[in-house]
Order: sequence, then C-alpha cells, then structure tokens
Amino acid sequence: MADSMEAVRRLLDLRHRSRPEDLPPALAAVASLIGATNVVALMIDYEQISLWPLQGTPGDDAARKVNDTLAGHAFRTAETTQEDSCLFLPLLHGAERLGVLEVWLEEQPDERLRRDLVVIAALVAELIASRRFYGDAVERTRRRMPMQLAAEIIWNQLPPLTFAANDALVTAVLEPCYDVGGDAFDYAANGDIIHVALFDTVGHGISASALTTLALNTYRNARRSGLDLVDTYRSIDKWIRAQYPGSFVTAVLAELDTTTGCYRRIAAGHPAELHLRGDQPQEALPTPTALPLGLGHMVRRGPGVTELMLAPGDTLVLYTDGITEARSADGELFGLDRLAAFVRDEQRARTPAAEMMRRLIHTIVSYENGELRDDATAAVVQWRPL
Repeated sequence: MADSMEAVRRLLDLRHRSRPEDLPPALAAVASLIGATNVVALMIDYEQISLWPLQGTPGDDAARKVNDTLAGHAFRTAETTQEDSCLFLPLLHGAERLGVLEVWLEEQPDERLRRDLVVIAALVAELIASRRFYGDAVERTRRRMPMQLAAEIIWNQLPPLTFAANDALVTAVLEPCYDVGGDAFDYAANGDIIHVALFDTVGHGISASALTTLALNTYRNARRSGLDLVDTYRSIDKWIRAQYPGSFVTAVLAELDTTTGCYRRIAAGHPAELHLRGDQPQEALPTPTALPLGLGHMVRRGPGVTELMLAPGDTLVLYTDGITEARSADGELFGLDRLAAFVRDEQRARTPAAEMMRRLIHTIVSYENGELRDDATAAVVQWRPL
C-alpha cells in the first residue's frame, strides 16, 4: 500500500545534510512507498533539447528528447503526462522548468496517488533548486560540452529563466549557451512593480562578460537603492564610463505596474520591443530614447522614458540584435517581420511563453545552421491580471 507521506518525510530529511547527487538514490529508496518500481529526476540541458538523468542516478544515462518523447511533452506543457503506468511530472521551481520526474508505477494510479505525486514532484524541484549550489551534480548534468569562462561568468549572474507573480510573467532565453559573453537579462518583483532589463554589450569573450557583469550589478544596485529609471540609467552610464571608457552597452530598462498595466522604459540604443495584443502586432515603441550606456555623457538632455498602457493579456518581446540579425546560409537576415510572424503564430497556437522562447532560440540557431554569429537573447513580458 502506498505511503506517500512517509516518502515525503524521507525526502525532507535531505534538506539539511545532503549533496545534489544524494537525491537520485533517495528517490530510488522511496519508490516502493509510492507503489513505484523506479523514480528518476530528469534535468533539462542548457540547450533545452534533451532531458538527462540527474548525476548519481543508478544505471540510467539515456537522454529523453524534448521534442518527441512523453517526458518532453511534460516539460513543454508543464503538465503531467502518462503512458500506461508511467507518469511524467514537470519539475517546477516557481514557474521555472527544471526538468521532469519520471515515475514507473506498479499499477495504474488512483486520483489520490496522482495528487500525491504532484506534491512529491514539487518537493523534488525544491530540493534540486536549494541543493544545486552545494555541489556540481546539477550543472554537470545540464552541460553537454565544456562551458567557456565568459559564459560561466554570465550564467552565474542570471536569475531563473522564468518567473510568474503579481499578474505578470517574465521568461527569457540566452544563446549560445556555452560561449555567450555580451548579453544578459534581469528582473525583479517589488510590490506592484515588475522590473525588467536586457543588456547587449559590445564585444565578446571575457572583456565583454566583465562589462556585462558591471552593467548588470550596477542595475541591481540602483534598483535596490530605490532609484527611478532615469537615475538608474545615469548610474550605470557613469560606472561604465569610469571603468571602461570608450565601451558601451545597449539596453532596455523597464518597469511594469501590475495594478494598472502601465509599462515604462528607456531604450538605450536598443531595438524596440515587439508589442502584441492577442496575436496582433501593435505599433512599435519609439527607439532609441537614450544613447547606449557608457555614452550618455555625449548629450546634455537626459534619457527619454516611454510610457505604454497595456491591455490585459498583452505581450512584449524584448530582444537583442542577435535575434533579428541572424543570417541564413545565403545571407538573408532573420529580421523583425519574421520574428513578429513567429510570435504571432505561437500566440495563435497558445504556446506557453517559456516554451515559445525555447522554440524561438532553436529557430534562430537553425536559421544560422547551428553557428550563431552573435549572442542572441530574448525575453517575454506578459501582463495577465485576473
């Protein structure tokens, strides 16, 4: 007879004294308590192409493809999927998709056991998220090739790819995974305000990642100090000019009031966001409204702040030029029209935002025949009041 509560208690024992690689044997040990023959935690790789058993899983090192397996379907949809007596439950840390919990049951589960397994999957996701910084098992599982130092620096600075709260959702993608150096994004929720920023640093490699790190952390410092958008721009601009004279960073610095739908932003030499209402593109926002960060001293006037009143369900897509300037083998740019068509089609198909971003970055990589010429980053902001 299943004893789901005992399984939960044993897994909770991992909270205080465990390494990430202790989770797979613990899952195997509690399998019988939930009427299972095996339980496997599958982690998504950095490319978001395959799901891999967490390092330490006994006797299983096979990938489950995201695009053509039931495990992948659970990941893509963030919903439980079943085949015969095997359940695939999404591992969600908040709205962030970490992977999938694969549960091989001895018999068909009743409704109570299904609910219990959802709780256990949530607990496993929390354990992975909290334990991942105490060892390298999660990182080693997610990496399918060596990561360059510049990319290591950037990934260690970034927040989770997906966040949802306060009637808003933010999700982002970053490519190439193992060699990125100049792009970054950030967000935060403070009270009714969602803060979002996207950065595109000139150059590549270690020098670019160092400049990006400065811009990103100066942005956080300004935000946490309570500065408004204009003073945040000035602070980042000042520090870049002082530490890296002659260099610059294009950026979007934005905030969304989730009570009113008021979106305010500074476009510092950056492409305009793509704004969709349902699946219909709206008029482009003015850009730029300020010089790139690091060059602001070249004009006397302050940065311009654009305001836009969103309607419930509106979507904003922020992107770096690595998206629209991706080139096909014959030199044709991916372009804004193709980006707008892609997002429109995904909206019509009701693709979840995080999955839309995963598909977008794979589309860009495929468009450039697997060899990106520049960092490509995009982020979606959706306002979804109840």
